[in-house]
Amino acid sequence: MNIHNKMNDDDLKFLMESVLQLKTVEECENFFQDLCTMPELISLSQRLKVAKLLSEDMIYSEVTEMTGASTATISRVNRALRYGSGGYKLVLKRMGKK
Repeated sequence: MNIHNKMNDDDLKFLMESVLQLKTVEECENFFQDLCTMPELISLSQRLKVAKLLSEDMIYSEVTEMTGASTATISRVNRALRYGSGGYKLVLKRMGKK
């Protein structure tokens, strides 16, 4: 399901443009702490870590062990890596898979 079906396009664009205004890790930390709950931040960071590990060809059991993510989460992230819009791949490439 496309995210646009869930949100007003203007609201989504405003959020994305807001993120692009952030310039430092500290600014990002402050913004996301204000915007999200701690469980939401943990969930988002876990998904990104799962994407990183899957892109390094780790198998599900290794990813689960390293992240604590459920197989459902790993499968969802894997599907996004393979068939999604390329967001994970772009970010991981730009980060140099740190």
